[in-house]
Amino acid sequence: MARDMGQEPMSDTAGIRLSRRELLTAFAATAITAAPINANAFGFLRGAGDVRRLSMHSGRTGEKIDTVYWIEGEYIPEAMQEINSFMRDWRSNAVAQIDLRTVDIMAAAHNLLDTDEPYLLLSGYRSPQTNAMLRSKSRGVARNSLHMKGQAADLRLGSRTVRQIAAAAAACKAGGVGKYSRSSFVHMDCGPIRTWGR
Repeated sequence: MARDMGQEPMSDTAGIRLSRRELLTAFAATAITAAPINANAFGFLRGAGDVRRLSMHSGRTGEKIDTVYWIEGEYIPEAMQEINSFMRDWRSNAVAQIDLRTVDIMAAAHNLLDTDEPYLLLSGYRSPQTNAMLRSKSRGVARNSLHMKGQAADLRLGSRTVRQIAAAAAACKAGGVGKYSRSSFVHMDCGPIRTWGR
């Protein structure tokens, strides 16, 4: 599925064209702010609000989640546990801690897209066994995938194009963003800042 590392970065934010002022205005109007653990990457979001929310559904398990996971500078442990469980490796039911930075990137990108539609989660955490199985079937799966560290998610929105979702995620300047237009999803992670795909 998603190649996390090793691809040549490409810069492409077509689909959503935002000036710096429009970007700041969009974030100021949302309830998403900077993750304190990644202050450099999210510095321009600081002070944008008091609440962070994440809404997703899974076509694999039929589960849905719509949770406020951060209020007034504090992550809510119960909400984060719910997110960890939701983003589990559905093939093995293995649960891992999802990196807070990845959750914040997902939430911030979603708010930039100005839609109430929840993300469709295709892949969150992957156990090493699942990653090896997927790698044996596809060249697009990285050997050291950030999915295995709970630092990546593959997401889709029916109301937004791959290009639009990727542009919103890339605007956060906080991690990797991969476009998989043929499979109609975007990879987001909290690794090094880079972009790839078509």
